Amino acid sequence: MYTLGIYIYALIVIIISPFHKKARMLVKGHWQTFRILRHKVDKKARYVWFHAASLGEFEQGRPLMERFRREHPEFKILLTFFSPSGYEVRKNYAGADIICYLPFDTPGNVLSFFRLVHPEMAFFIKYEYWNNFFQACRFKHIPIYMVSAIFRPTQGFFHWWGFYRRWALHNVEHFFVQNEESEQLLASIGFKNVTISGDTRFDRVIDINRQAKDIPFVERFKKQDRILVAGSSWTPDEDIIIPYFNSHPELKLVLAPHVIDEWHLREIESKLKRPFVRVSQIKAEALDGVDCLIVDCFGLLSSIYRYGEVAYVGGGFGVGIHNVPEAAVYGIPVLFGPNNKKFQEAQDLLKLGACHEVTDAESFTALMDRFATDADYLAHCGELSGKYISQNAGASDIIWHHLKL
Repeated sequence: MYTLGIYIYALIVIIISPFHKKARMLVKGHWQTFRILRHKVDKKARYVWFHAASLGEFEQGRPLMERFRREHPEFKILLTFFSPSGYEVRKNYAGADIICYLPFDTPGNVLSFFRLVHPEMAFFIKYEYWNNFFQACRFKHIPIYMVSAIFRPTQGFFHWWGFYRRWALHNVEHFFVQNEESEQLLASIGFKNVTISGDTRFDRVIDINRQAKDIPFVERFKKQDRILVAGSSWTPDEDIIIPYFNSHPELKLVLAPHVIDEWHLREIESKLKRPFVRVSQIKAEALDGVDCLIVDCFGLLSSIYRYGEVAYVGGGFGVGIHNVPEAAVYGIPVLFGPNNKKFQEAQDLLKLGACHEVTDAESFTALMDRFATDADYLAHCGELSGKYISQNAGASDIIWHHLKL
């Protein structure tokens, strides 16, 4: 049943690929996977395999990858992605020796994959469970470690009908989970090979904070003004943020949309009533008089957050919020939409009062107005954000010591 579902899913992706950009990129990337492996795998080398669904999971796995690089250079690193939004951004990441898509989890693809590469251990990030790949790893004595895993009662693993979903879990050597609830849920279905390590993403954002470089054009843009940094925004987020920005001339805006296709950039620009410039055009245009920077490139957002008084993290009115710790690490309050229940760090920060949920334009306006008029409240929320990140760091150390490498 599982394998049939994978075949059906792969067929659907192929059928829609001529009409859907992301599906087209996925199909093209999968076609290249085995060519990449044939050309790049060194048969004499020892490999560690990291798999991330997308960009967020990559950031969670990155502290461990870089630790392998630093402390065990005898290993080469194979990095696979499932989503184009991860692969296309990080396909040139210097910390891995081979980067490619993970092919669809069919028996034929699995067989071809392991004919070309035999990693000594595998790290799957957060919630990627592929039955056929997992079974092959167990058969080949390749231990699988789940990193920053998180479980919820609503997942199929924990229902009476979810026995077939649990097959993949039996192939895991060890689960490094984010919280106690995940540990208890796994225990309820008989899994004791669990360690509460927390989320490696905290280690990553602290590294980013330490390594953050000044961005001169953002400094020139900021001057002494208040700045809202809106990261990974989608259209519903922008429909709340932009009208507020348009009507508050004392506020500047840095907007980094999740999708930077030309059509989306033009959609954003059509809604702006105040002067703006795209980051890619800054060399050709002066920043004097500009009130909004549109970040139309990747790689800058994590450093730009440091210039904000308040951050807004997008996705909460659709697919789910993006990387909240990436902003919170700078000790600023963070706003996000209502689809945040599956994100442990968001729930923790909401309970602390460090971050705030936005449900509509009215709630966004109320929060922004309070931050503008109550400096003590602004500072208090920011302090709670930064303290939460620093107090929850160390997951990478816990995992590393358990591995005893």
